[in-house]
Amino acid sequence: MSENKAASRYAKSLIDLSTEQNSFEEMKNDMALIEQVIGQNNELEAILQNPVIPLDKKYSILDGIFGKSISAITKAYLKLIVSKGRSAILFDTTKAFIRQYNVIKGIVTAEVTSAVALTDANKEEIVAVVRKEIGAKEVIIKEKVNEKLIGGFILKVGDKQFDASIAGSLNKLKKELSHGVV
Repeated sequence: MSENKAASRYAKSLIDLSTEQNSFEEMKNDMALIEQVIGQNNELEAILQNPVIPLDKKYSILDGIFGKSISAITKAYLKLIVSKGRSAILFDTTKAFIRQYNVIKGIVTAEVTSAVALTDANKEEIVAVVRKEIGAKEVIIKEKVNEKLIGGFILKVGDKQFDASIAGSLNKLKKELSHGVV
């Protein structure tokens, strides 16, 4: 994981501040926006990582991109993190904030890899199972299609994985046969 301790601490401080200021949801939206933009723009991430670029230049770039679409608290945070020479961890901080926000709100992400696209009924069933097993209030499904699975799906929630794919079953059977366990 690329997230570091400093990013987690900044994220925790932002959560505390935004809760205190009654702007928790607004801060989450700002962090999601910043994460999305940096994640989709390698040049912006390179600028933030580059120690040669002057701090005031980095802040003016961020302010130009986000200035009109983020809250005053987020703007002050951007100014603080850049002035402290910590712009390199901005992306990690946004990811840590979203992760901590999701824990507080009881939101989990279920990554589903299947051989074909899931139907709405499949998604509803997966959401129901994940809610029941984990006790999540909300489940976000991230769907991937991998035709090599032949059929079935692989469900990953947090550090737990359930492989109900045909390819996974065949691999398990192959291992059992090669070890003489049948």
